[in-house]
Amino acid sequence: MYIQIDLDGPAGTLRVSGHGLPTVELVRAPGTTPNTHTPIGTRKPALLALGVDGEPARLKPARGRLLRRSYRVDVRVDGIRYRLAPCTHVDSRFTRDGRTLGTLESSGDGTVDADWDPAVDPTPLDRAVGTALAAAFGTGAAPWWETLGDIVAELIP
Repeated sequence: MYIQIDLDGPAGTLRVSGHGLPTVELVRAPGTTPNTHTPIGTRKPALLALGVDGEPARLKPARGRLLRRSYRVDVRVDGIRYRLAPCTHVDSRFTRDGRTLGTLESSGDGTVDADWDPAVDPTPLDRAVGTALAAAFGTGAAPWWETLGDIVAELIP
């Protein structure tokens, strides 16, 4: 299944589409200055609007700080709960209502590599939402102890 990803980080727009897929659009509020650590330019929910096939969806990205779990992104679409959460340095686990659908990888360049669990058979909505979240927020994160070690190393002259 071919998935088209159109990401413009500086402008704060993302569109994921493809044959047989719902269109997922994520837009950062106009006039906001993007941060360079997030492909879409922010993790602040008040500055983001998510739509799936033209209908608004609830998006709640965590702040992205010291702990891996702080990089999770939660979405609710038509009563379905999705979560993208880092599980390694480069990969993030994508779940639907708590069940793992697969792992996704994106370095923030507008491409996403997905390893979908064949036992689950993700729906087109699952694939579109997962791809959009990975492209918009990137995947993976360092463990807290490694991040803390980097901070301490920077403080030592």
